[in-house]
Amino acid sequence: MASDLRPPKAIVFDWDNTLVDSWECIHFANNATLRHMGLPEWTLDETRQRVAKSLRDSFPVLFGNRWEAARDFFYATFRAIHLDHLKPLPGSAELLKELAEHGVWLAVVSNKSGEFLRKEAEQLGWSRYFRRLVGANDASEDKPSAVPVLMALEGSGVAPGEDVWFVGDSAIDMHCAVNAGCAPVLARDIPPLPGEFAVYPPRCHVAGCEGFAALARELLVPISPF
Repeated sequence: MASDLRPPKAIVFDWDNTLVDSWECIHFANNATLRHMGLPEWTLDETRQRVAKSLRDSFPVLFGNRWEAARDFFYATFRAIHLDHLKPLPGSAELLKELAEHGVWLAVVSNKSGEFLRKEAEQLGWSRYFRRLVGANDASEDKPSAVPVLMALEGSGVAPGEDVWFVGDSAIDMHCAVNAGCAPVLARDIPPLPGEFAVYPPRCHVAGCEGFAALARELLVPISPF
């Protein structure tokens, strides 16, 4: 509930499927990699369920000692298509503009490669909204570690705590928020499934970017833009 949240001094967003719709592109590149490596393809639902960790954490488990070859193939495939498939989620652009006008420190912590993350933000014209865009491999550890969150807050003067919201769409995001000592906020159209967040529950759930904008308006007091 909003009453359980403090007004945020900083908001750290997940990227994929929190601000942009990435499932189609991720699914295509992942299945191309599975085929290339001689493994069965996944359904879209399987991709949604299985893709959460960063590549450097997930590919060694999936591909064993061939994981680096799989990584190189996946990156080449994804690099060729991701900007063409880039789709902001409804209300995301308006949300970021409004938050920036409130002077909130905005950052991203994603398990997408930092190279791809920053290219996508630039393509959308959103780089100006974020003080930090931290992707996979930018920090010594990826989500759910707290390390990339600390990197995202560098220079903000704000320490992880109840006035830092971590906003994402998945269990790994809520796990990361708890690890970093931030307030976990689940932002997606689908309500929490039974048992999905049993270990690391969100403080509240809102329906996507438009629902998050309504939540933020309840708690933010307008101040000068940064």
